[in-house]
Amino acid sequence: MTKKYTEMTKDELLDEQKALMVRYNDYKAKNLKLDMSRGKPGADQLDLSMGLYDVDSYTIDGLDTRNYGILDGIPSCKKLFAELMGIEEKNVIIGPSASLNLMFDYISQCYTHGAGSTPWCKLDEVKFLCPVPGYDRHFTICEHFGIKMINVPMLADGPDMDFIEKAVEDESVKGMFCVPKYSNPQGITFSDEVVEKIASLKPAADDFRIIWDNAYCVHDLVDDGDELANIFDILPKYNNDDMVIEVCSTAKMTFPGAGVSAIIASDNNIASIKKRLNAETISYDKMNQLRHVRFFGNADGVKAHMKKHAQILKPKFDIVLKHLNNELGGKDIASWFDPKGGYFISLDVMNGCAKRVGELCKEAGVTLTPVGATFPYGIDENDSNIRIAPSFPPVAELDMAAELLCICAQLACIEKLVG
Repeated sequence: MTKKYTEMTKDELLDEQKALMVRYNDYKAKNLKLDMSRGKPGADQLDLSMGLYDVDSYTIDGLDTRNYGILDGIPSCKKLFAELMGIEEKNVIIGPSASLNLMFDYISQCYTHGAGSTPWCKLDEVKFLCPVPGYDRHFTICEHFGIKMINVPMLADGPDMDFIEKAVEDESVKGMFCVPKYSNPQGITFSDEVVEKIASLKPAADDFRIIWDNAYCVHDLVDDGDELANIFDILPKYNNDDMVIEVCSTAKMTFPGAGVSAIIASDNNIASIKKRLNAETISYDKMNQLRHVRFFGNADGVKAHMKKHAQILKPKFDIVLKHLNNELGGKDIASWFDPKGGYFISLDVMNGCAKRVGELCKEAGVTLTPVGATFPYGIDENDSNIRIAPSFPPVAELDMAAELLCICAQLACIEKLVG
């Protein structure tokens, strides 16, 4: 039976440390260069979509996609995303290759022209709610615009709604970023109750906007993946149709940097976004939109394609979880969530140890996401969270990286316990 580190004597911990250091130094001697820093698809996943370029005609919907026009996307691509996301086609705009652009541009729009009210740039202070740990790119957007970020604790079923309901009483709180399905990095899907409570919010700010970053909408690892309630079915019950801006993309379905994104919103929001787009662009890449429509066909085609991704990704997640369970399980020094989808595993080590884990990993040749990146301003006050990205390394490299990470986690915690 595994003994908890917190119950060991100092001598027992020092003996454990010696044994771990032997394994650690063996890895250091290999001069490894292993990368688990970002959620990039592996080469074998990218190979799945090479058929995207097998196109013999660029005419679709009676349109030549090689020419100007069609600001909000070709009808067939709008139909594909509408079917996939459970929304009407009129509430979809097809964007560029990445949903990050759509989020940044929408916040820019709110800053310069407002969201049906005073432009945010004319206000004394703008605040956003940020479930933590969370997605570092969301935090970067906020920092760029000088938006003050407020940490919202993540619970097992989504963000702490008691905290949010209290926070939105402040009129300077203008919005919230979130990843509602397979959250980055924990892999938590918001429960039906949480989605309902979000949809029913009554913020003091009339221009409160939730950026519903549904990046992992079809990224299940298992057949019985999580189901996320469609918030657009619920918002009208509370007259909150305009409160949510949803984004998604094919970045991790086909090719990052060469996919297709979409923004989904109410009639009013779509109209305001189109007005801005009319000044911003003639159209996005319609040839790429056509390629995706021809490649997927429909929503069922997307889901079938994602099962191929799951066959590659699931074994990688299993390898990491195997090492976490074998090395850290029962020792009272770490906790983690076993997600049914998404791209990350979130590891919480003993408070005050995450940076040291990162240092030890780096010295031995493993690159992790910078410790603190999953919190606004890069500050993890507990110094405990580590985001693990299993997707990119080949299986053999991942196996070594995961074991080495666990060795480093144990060493860092022993160091703290023995002082």
